[in-house]
Amino acid sequence: MTQFYSLYLHIPFCMHRCAYCDFNTYAGQEDSIPAYVDSLCREIEFVGSNFPSPENREDRGEVHTIFFGGGTPSLLSVPQFASIMDALRAAFTLTAFAEITIEANPGTVSFANLQALRKLGINRISFGVQSANTEELRMLERAHNFFDVIEAVSSARKAGFDNLNLDLIYGLPAQTLQTWQTTVQRILDLHPEHISAYALTLEHGTPFGRWSSHGLLPLPDPDLAAEMYEWASETFESAGYVQYEISNWSKPGHECRHNLQYWRAFPYLAFGSGAHGYANGYRYSNVLRIKTYIERMNAEQRSLHPEFPLSPAVVNQHRQTDGDEMAEFMMTGLRLTREGIAAPAFRSRFGRDVADVYSKEIDELIRFGLLEWHKETSEVLETSEVLRLTSRGRLLGNQVFMRFV
Repeated sequence: MTQFYSLYLHIPFCMHRCAYCDFNTYAGQEDSIPAYVDSLCREIEFVGSNFPSPENREDRGEVHTIFFGGGTPSLLSVPQFASIMDALRAAFTLTAFAEITIEANPGTVSFANLQALRKLGINRISFGVQSANTEELRMLERAHNFFDVIEAVSSARKAGFDNLNLDLIYGLPAQTLQTWQTTVQRILDLHPEHISAYALTLEHGTPFGRWSSHGLLPLPDPDLAAEMYEWASETFESAGYVQYEISNWSKPGHECRHNLQYWRAFPYLAFGSGAHGYANGYRYSNVLRIKTYIERMNAEQRSLHPEFPLSPAVVNQHRQTDGDEMAEFMMTGLRLTREGIAAPAFRSRFGRDVADVYSKEIDELIRFGLLEWHKETSEVLETSEVLRLTSRGRLLGNQVFMRFV
C-alpha cells in the first residue's frame, strides 16, 4: 500500500516580527536568504537520499501535499522557489494533483510574482489577513491594510489561483463584536475557498505577553471571544462553508489536505530551521537559529546517514511509544469536528478499542458535555461509532485534549 507523505518547509524570514508572534521567525536577516535556500535544498536532498527502499523509487512513498510556512515565504524570489521545487521533485515522487501551499502576507505579492509561482506548480495560497479593521491591524503591527488584501486576492485570482485561504484572529484586546462581524463580512465578500479563524493567545516571551503581564495591554475577554467564535461559525456555515476542524472552514472539497495530514496523525517531513516532523516512528525538530541551520547543513557531518527521516539539522528526536501514538491520535483527531475519532479506525491502527483504552477519560468528558458518540453511516451503509466534540467541547477543546496527555 502506498504511503502518502506531506512536506513542511519553514521559511523563517520576516520584514518585521509582530508583537503577538511566537513562531520561529527573524527580522532583519534577509541577507541570509540565498545561503538558507541552498541549505534547504541540501536538506531536501539528504532526507530524500535516505528514503526507505531507494533502489525502487515506486516504493518510496508519494508526496501529496507541500506547505511553505513561516515567517513570510513570499519574501523569497521566484528563482529561489524554483530551486526548491526542483530539489523536491528530484528527491521525492510528487503526486499528479499534489496540494502545494505558500503562506503570504498581503502587500508582499504582485500579479507577476504570483503568476510565476503558479507556473512553478504552487496552487494554494494562505494570506495572513488577521483583521479588516485598521486600528486592529495597527495594534497587531501588521504592515498591510485591507486594500492590500483585496489587491492580493484579486491578483491571485488573475494569476490562476482557485484555492485561497484567509487567516483571521479574534479575541483581540479591545476588539468589539461589531468590528469582528465587519471583518467576517468583508472576508466573505472576497469568496475564499477556505477560512481559518484563531483566538489570540498571549504567548510567554512575546511583547504582547509581557505587556499584558504588566497591565499595559488589556486582556481579551474570554466570554466575548466565545461569542465571536460561535457567531462566526454560524455565519460561515450560512454562507456555505463547512466547519471540518475547530478553527477551519472550507467550501466542500477545499479542506486543507496538508493540515488534515497532521490531524489524522499521518507522516510529514520537516525542512528548515525550527521545523517539526513526524515519520518512521519519530517526532523530531530542527535547530532554531538560521545561522546554525546553515552551518549544520554545510558541515562534513552531512555525509553521515542517520535513520530516516533525520538530518544533520535535527536537534530533538523522540522515538514514539504506542502510548504516545494513541494519545496524539486522540488529541489531533478530536480537532476534526465532523470526522472525529472513528472507533473502527482506532481499532485498525492500534489493535485495541478506543472505548477500552480511554474508558475513564471518555466517560468523564461525556458527563461534562464535551464529547459525544455519533453514529456514522458510510456509503456502503456500514454504521460505525464516532467520538467527537460537542458544540460546547469546541469552545473548551484544550480541556478535552489535556485528558489524553
